[in-house]
Amino acid sequence: MSDDRNVLGGALEECGTDPVTGFYRDGCCDTGPEDVGNHTVCAVMTGEFLQHQREIGNDLASPRPHLGFPGLRPGDRWCVCASRWLRSYEAGVAAPVVLAATHARALEVVPLGALRENAVDVPADPSSLL
Repeated sequence: MSDDRNVLGGALEECGTDPVTGFYRDGCCDTGPEDVGNHTVCAVMTGEFLQHQREIGNDLASPRPHLGFPGLRPGDRWCVCASRWLRSYEAGVAAPVVLAATHARALEVVPLGALRENAVDVPADPSSLL
């Protein structure tokens, strides 16, 4: 795990390892200067989100083995480009977001309020939700 921060100011948590996500394919939405797409939003895929992404030219559902990309299904967690997530949000089909695993650099593109509206984080102690 890196010392990168999430949008809440805490340590960046893992987004997903089945399939392994992240620009660096390390399971985290880490980013750096070579990540021109800003793959910083940890999103939980939905059918609507995947369809919208395909419609705007970002087919996340089709496998591309030569790129090490398995293709995504509803329920998969994936580090998506902040600008593309925002487009789906503006179209009313945003994917749910794991705030603790969303890199702080996402805030350069997406307002925190939009991310919070779609948050699906579960606290370490779920009994606090009662």
